[in-house]
Amino acid sequence: MERESQFIGQSGAFLDAVERASRAAAMNRPVLVIGERGTGKELIAERLHRLSSRWDEPLVTMNCAALPETLIEAELFGHEAGAFTGATKARAGRFEEADRGTLFLDELGTLSMGAQERLLRAVEYGEVTRIGASRPIRVDVRIVAATNDDLPALAASGEFRADLLDRLSFEVITLPPLRVREGDVGVLAEYFGRRMAAELDWHAWPGFSPHVMNQLDNYDWPGNVRELRNVIERAVYRWDDPESPIAHAQFDPFDSPWRPRPPAHRNAATSQDRNAPAAVAPSAPDDFDGVEDLRAAVDAHERAILEHALGKHRWNQRQTARALGLTYDQLRHAIRKHGLMEGQDSATS
Repeated sequence: MERESQFIGQSGAFLDAVERASRAAAMNRPVLVIGERGTGKELIAERLHRLSSRWDEPLVTMNCAALPETLIEAELFGHEAGAFTGATKARAGRFEEADRGTLFLDELGTLSMGAQERLLRAVEYGEVTRIGASRPIRVDVRIVAATNDDLPALAASGEFRADLLDRLSFEVITLPPLRVREGDVGVLAEYFGRRMAAELDWHAWPGFSPHVMNQLDNYDWPGNVRELRNVIERAVYRWDDPESPIAHAQFDPFDSPWRPRPPAHRNAATSQDRNAPAAVAPSAPDDFDGVEDLRAAVDAHERAILEHALGKHRWNQRQTARALGLTYDQLRHAIRKHGLMEGQDSATS
């Protein structure tokens, strides 16, 4: 994604988050960036670095979820030759690479408790010890971390170190999802549309039809700006008449009558909860009267399944998502859709 696109917007929630990042950049303190996927957490980290006094020093990025647990500590802190099988020579870790600069730790909530303990020591004392070494190395690193997890809830349940959370949260910048950034969908759609039209050598930009704009405004955008860009660029390149406004946008590129479905035995083999409520289709009422009744029946059945699963797992949303075969974001979207958050303790998520 073009770097400048994440900072296009006019909504108050968006401008407030960018302003907070700009102010925090001058402080040589850790910052936590919280937000859903596609909201621009890495771009905010870059802004924090570029506007800081460390701007001409390294900005080193590490995705904590992209590495197996056995390698995370070696990546963070480095290792000496012979420290473990395959370590044929010494290697500096990300902390040493970021010395005098900024270390951006994405997906912080996936770190193991052991890695969290060593990270806390590095932040507290400004020193790291390579795996297999006996002496620590002094480092001067500013930490910027990002996650879409509820870290206070994880800390309360013992899944994340509360002392590390306290140490890293000098400032917390929560990025608003696109669905609450009033007016920004149209601005971003115009930006992405014009760029795609130029890439296709269209002579003029025809814009979008009112129907498409209404669809864009009413969609929930679980993938946020990244998803919006895909939808817009796909709509432009599929449009055959550059002289007239674009009148169709496909939100789900996998939607097809020929979409393959996994065999039943695969679903059974991969199920993590044999007692999860079965998705049994409701019987059609005798007075069934068209699409509206069908949608209402489907919604009611979906809500009943969600309520049953959430109650069974005591509103632990991660366990519920796994049991239903959903991602965490998909479950959160379904909970909001059916208004199931009311009266529940959000900390259990």
